[in-house]
This record gives sequence, structure tokens and C-alpha cells, in this order.
Amino acid sequence: MTNLTPYQHLARRLDTFPEGFPATESGVELRILAQLFTPEEATLAAELSLTPETPARLAMRLSAEPRALRQQLKGMARRGLITGGRAEGGFGYALLPFVVGIYEMQAATIDAELAALFETYYHEAFGRTAATQPPAHRVIPIGESVRMELDIAPYESAVAIVERARAWGVTDCVCRKQQALIGEPCAHPLDVCMVLSERPAAFGDPAGPPAEGAAVRPLTREGALATLQRAADAGLVHSVSNTREGLWYICNCCTCACGILRGIADLGLRNVVAPSTFVNRADPELCIACGACVARCPFDALTLDETLRVDALRCVGCGVCIPACPAGALQLARRPEGEIPLPPETLDEWRAARERNR
Repeated sequence: MTNLTPYQHLARRLDTFPEGFPATESGVELRILAQLFTPEEATLAAELSLTPETPARLAMRLSAEPRALRQQLKGMARRGLITGGRAEGGFGYALLPFVVGIYEMQAATIDAELAALFETYYHEAFGRTAATQPPAHRVIPIGESVRMELDIAPYESAVAIVERARAWGVTDCVCRKQQALIGEPCAHPLDVCMVLSERPAAFGDPAGPPAEGAAVRPLTREGALATLQRAADAGLVHSVSNTREGLWYICNCCTCACGILRGIADLGLRNVVAPSTFVNRADPELCIACGACVARCPFDALTLDETLRVDALRCVGCGVCIPACPAGALQLARRPEGEIPLPPETLDEWRAARERNR
């Protein structure tokens, strides 16, 4: 390891994580890291783990001056290169995975150069990590699409996930910004990526002035629910991390820009996202064969001949098509028991399962 550059060292460190950061023949992943980190920052980041450590412990472990190290860590955290959280002995810092993590935190600062580098990396290497099971993302349906009589677990409901949080924020979608910067914009709304926290006011005061340069804009609970509805109205697919607990973000995705969902269309990866525990059902007595739902479905799961047919293998149970039906002929029903694996309970469980499959 001593002959590696700081960026090679950090790239290899990121690839040891269950989320992965595979190397490429072109070395584009190193150019991405050089765009984001100084050599000194890359050297420090490569020494961090996924579990937060206090600056005092890090200073002792790395034989560094504590005050200078603390300032460097705080600066890197503000730029989304690392993250902060509860640690043994106080507040600590940890290395983020590249995806979901470092890359998404660049939504406020991504430029044309980084966008082009990521597109190259996406086509050279992203499929190798996106195909690993269990998937990083899990689809959850829009609430109005699920039959009222069904019992829905909190982790299956976007509304329940929002209501359980104690702080809410919204940021621009880095995927749509990246696609626009390479000349492939889509018409879906940009400001609908949501972050959540159990810590009140974690993203600032929604009633106060926005913090200068802040990537996350604070919301009230009502504002978060309105953002969720706006995303649903735009035909976007709600997705969260593939766990039952610790859900801290809701992505509102499209197959034209989302780095995860593009894997279905661009890379042919049918299992790149975990489907919800629901599947679409059409009532032939109510269906008027208008085709509105077929046009709305992002996954080509619906076909219309004389009657509407649902391909259960393609349907991810997002419910995006259901509000488009003027006849009320569509609803989500729960899939047969055992058809969809129960998501891991915690992120640690997900990472253990992912590590076994890498």
C-alpha cells in the first residue's frame, strides 16, 4: 500500500465497503476522487471507517494534532466527503460509501466535469456493484395506490416514514443535475430528494433564513408530506434504503435519470432495485382500455391488447400508474407470502448480507 497514491489508497478503501467502488481500466474513479478531495483529505479519509470515531481517538490513532484534525474533519463533513454521528466518547466522523453517500452529497456543487466523469464511471463499472444483492434501494408505493383494507408496515409506507421522523429536509436530485450537465435533461422536478433525521432541527429551522451554501433545505413535517405528494403527482418512484429501520432518506426517482433505476433500462439489470411487497392488479370489469396507465408505467410492466395485462416480474409495486387511471381499475395488492424477501432490519444486517455476496 505504501506505493499507492492517496487517491488509489482511498479508492481501494471505498471498494472494501459492501457498497463497493470497483476500479476501472481507464482509472476514471481516481479522477473523480481527485475532483472531490485534496491529496491530504484523501489520505485522511482512507483512514476512516464506516463507524464514527471522535477526533480525539482519531488523533491518537493517527498521531495527529487534535485541533487541526478536528477542523479538517469538520470541513470535509460540510462538503459531504465524510459524515458525522454519535460515537463512543462523543461526536465522531466516518467515511461515507461512494454511493449512496459521497456522490449524492455533491448535489449542490456538481459541475460539468464531475458529471462527465461520473457518466464514464457509470458505464465502465457501476453495473458491477449495482447488481450485487441485496439491492441498495427498495421501492415503496405511493400511499393512495394501496388498498385501504391492507395492513401496511411502517417501513412499507412513505407517509409513515415521513411521519416517524423528527426533522425533514429536501435537496436537489444529483442524478437529474448530472444528466442535465451532460446534455440529457428530463422534465421531472429537481427539488424532491428528501432526507430525514431522528434529531429535531437537524437540518436547521424551517422558519428561519436558509444557511448559506447549505445543500439541504429544512422542511416542516407538512412541507415534507407536500414534497412527497408533489413527487407522486409527477410520476416519480419513491425508494428508500433496503432496510426496515434507520430509514434516513426518500429518493423520488425516474428511469430517465436515476443512477439506480437507469440500471434497468441502460444496463439490463432487473434486480437493481428491490420491489415493494405489492404488485399491480387490474379489474377487467372496470378497465376502459384507455392506455393511460401504460404510458405512465416507468418499467414497461403493462401492455394493452383487448385487456390490460400486468407483467408481475416487471412490476416493482410503485403504484405510479394508479392515479393515472380514470376508471379506478387499478390497485396494488400484496404479493404472495415469501415472494419478496423481508428486507434486512438494520444497515449492519444489510451490509453483512451484501458483503457475503460480493
